[in-house]
Amino acid sequence: MKFSVQREVLLKPLQQIIGAVERRQVMPMLGNVLLRSSETGLTMVATDLEVELLAGIDVDIESPGETTLPARKLLDICKNLPESANLSLQVAEGRATLSAMRSRFVLATLPAADFPVIEDIRAEQRVTLARQALKRLIERTSFAMAQQDVRYYLNGLLLHIGEGSLRAVATDGHRLATSIERIEIADDVVSQVIIPRKGVQELQRLLTDGDGTIEIELSANHIRARIAELRFTSKLVDGRFPDYDRVLPKDGDKTLRVNSEALRQGLIRTAILSSEKYRGVHLALDGQTLKIQSHNPDQEEAEEYLEVEYDGEPLEIGFNVNYLLDVLGAINSETIEIKLKDANSSALLRASVSEDSLYVVMPMRL
Repeated sequence: MKFSVQREVLLKPLQQIIGAVERRQVMPMLGNVLLRSSETGLTMVATDLEVELLAGIDVDIESPGETTLPARKLLDICKNLPESANLSLQVAEGRATLSAMRSRFVLATLPAADFPVIEDIRAEQRVTLARQALKRLIERTSFAMAQQDVRYYLNGLLLHIGEGSLRAVATDGHRLATSIERIEIADDVVSQVIIPRKGVQELQRLLTDGDGTIEIELSANHIRARIAELRFTSKLVDGRFPDYDRVLPKDGDKTLRVNSEALRQGLIRTAILSSEKYRGVHLALDGQTLKIQSHNPDQEEAEEYLEVEYDGEPLEIGFNVNYLLDVLGAINSETIEIKLKDANSSALLRASVSEDSLYVVMPMRL
């Protein structure tokens, strides 16, 4: 195996797939990247057995073949070579020699035949949508995913495809985020899948600000997405996601409307003196005034007053300030609307101009 390539041509796709390489791998092979060269170019693959990333590159192939190289060592070498460098890689007798200008590196290899590649996922359904639509869905909801919850199905993001739309839902049991995008799909395409947390994070990283479409393939156990020259594959979480529609409170009889940025700044300032462990803030609504309060075990206190629109009886309720700030970071609207019932019921938050994204936050006792 032998090929030549410009440093920049190799570096960018290597940076895109490196996220799938395990840092503390049980199998030495999972610390390597697979390189396959043929007449059509070079293919690089990285995996941690849950997420697989594949990138295709146009290179000058002198001799086709395949091997695996230490992924992070290869990345560090490429990053520290001059931008104008032309790389030449040759594999012989279990060693790979990488030459560039006056530099020469000899790397150990592992057999390509032992590398675990997911070739065919046996796709049952296919959906094509705008790249930005999927990016928006993930940005609006992924923050609510659980982290290492024993209810493993919460450690991921639900994608619900059907009825001309794609919906994303995430919850950790204390809050819920859901957002919907209208897409053109066949009437018979209906599916619900749970993408694991790492798969969501890697997919979000690959969805850059560029336009274009993304093709999604779904099977019983995998999701696969093609973005330009990249191919993303992830295992799916085998579990039953909670019925998110039942979680959305529908009996909130009090409506609070407030400037999103003013509320965000008020919460940030008040949270400075909140308990580091519980991160609680107390909201008191009376007329057209919202008072935000916090205190901590050192008997320190903070208060903030905001002018708001409120149409209900006086109400006092507590929340985890981080949950509220996460929602405000996801809502791209000048005004936020919050539906409330009482101090013991969940709040429903949304942008005042749209119902495409809905957020539920459970109250906390302070």
